Amino acid sequence: MYTFLIILHIIVSIILVLSILMQSSKGGLSGTFGGEGAALFGGRGAATFLSKITSSFATAFIVLAILISIVSTPKGESTSIIKQQANKRIAPAAELPVPQGSMESTPIEPKPAE
Repeated sequence: MYTFLIILHIIVSIILVLSILMQSSKGGLSGTFGGEGAALFGGRGAATFLSKITSSFATAFIVLAILISIVSTPKGESTSIIKQQANKRIAPAAELPVPQGSMESTPIEPKPAE
């Protein structure tokens, strides 16, 4: 299921990019990426058709992204990766060895005030 959604997402992405590039722009690069092909559908017909295609594939792109995120979440107890790593690294104090010459092995007595 996950692989199918990823492949479908890639296909929708490619079609979305192509539909955006086929639209005629108002700038100076209108003929660079095939903007001259607008005469195929007529002046206004191509803009309307391509804008509907772009809107529908943009919606499909977002819906697929949400579905992929839902499918890819692990089942069961969801905990933060940061919390999991923090719990692994914290060792109880009872298991730690006391180094020789530390303050615990030789008690320090307070000095009398002068």
